[in-house]
Amino acid sequence: MPVEREPPVTSSEKKGPRMLAGQCVCGAVHYTVADEFVYAMNCHCSGCRRTTGAAFKPFAGIERDKFHVVKGAENLMRFGDDIGHDTRCKTCGSFLYSVVRDGAFVHVGMGSLVDDPSIRPAMHIFVGSKAPWFTITDGLPQYQEHMVAQPAGGQAS
Repeated sequence: MPVEREPPVTSSEKKGPRMLAGQCVCGAVHYTVADEFVYAMNCHCSGCRRTTGAAFKPFAGIERDKFHVVKGAENLMRFGDDIGHDTRCKTCGSFLYSVVRDGAFVHVGMGSLVDDPSIRPAMHIFVGSKAPWFTITDGLPQYQEHMVAQPAGGQAS
């Protein structure tokens, strides 16, 4: 079944930060987010693997006030509370974002972005609990736990 996609939100005519569009698979939920992500990572923790159903969750972090659901708020399904939760489309089940850091930040699931962000994941975190069947083959730094921990097999820089 083809997915109808609206044109990206980006426009050179708009003032302010470049805005990116994102949406779920079925198109019931759409969001915009400023292309001003503070960080981006690939998380291999068991929670993120279960949330996405994949070997890891690529996400980009941004202040919560720079992220806005613009269509389909009534179609959101939230797991957690106001200051920490994962959000999906309740129609198609697509993972969209997580609210983290006591509600101050949003971790946007990079796979739900329609537009290409200027940031790329800079590291792998929680590789100490990564899926045993998955091998990391890129050259990004690997951390056993969170990014403030020691890289796998090395020293933090």
